[in-house]
Amino acid sequence: MLVAERHVFFTAGPLRLEGQLYLAPGPDAAIITHPHPLYGGEMSNPVVTTLAEVYQRLGYSTLRFNFRGVGASGGDYDDGAGERDDVRAAAAYLIGLGKTVTDLAGYSFGAWVNLGLNPPLASVGRQVLIAPPVVFLDFAPVAAPPAELVALVGDQDRMAPLDRLRTLLPCWHPAARLSVIPGADHFFGTALDRLAAQATEALRRV
Repeated sequence: MLVAERHVFFTAGPLRLEGQLYLAPGPDAAIITHPHPLYGGEMSNPVVTTLAEVYQRLGYSTLRFNFRGVGASGGDYDDGAGERDDVRAAAAYLIGLGKTVTDLAGYSFGAWVNLGLNPPLASVGRQVLIAPPVVFLDFAPVAAPPAELVALVGDQDRMAPLDRLRTLLPCWHPAARLSVIPGADHFFGTALDRLAAQATEALRRV
């Protein structure tokens, strides 16, 4: 459980954004971004909290937060542009706490936002894409691939079909890794334990 998280606010320009922060002893930190704000996406989404738990067990500080216009975060939905500013603000907040943002993990819309950062965050060595919705959003070429890119997707996910992902992944990163969760769709449902297990395995690999 996410028992050690605390409710925080940080600024993105004139906006105040709401988040849940866990601070681990070490320097490494992960930002976890949520699904589409216009379709109920928010930081307490079960996939987002599952990812936060995985990272916390691996010794990372974590910050999951509500994009602008979601929950107690100020502002309005901005079609990805403002949301990318939100990610940068989250990174700046963690840097101010003495942490280094090494990982960006995003679920669905969050994966699209993270992958589209241009310029990318210099400290990020790994991006983790959960169910990137390639039939719903336009994933443009990546400005500068991180050192490592990992994608996790269910084999029943109609928003992230495996055949299209296998074509796109090398365009995003020449050595991208794909982990497939059997029986899972875009929302994972009863497959959260399998997602957690495969995410843990993927993130432990060197």
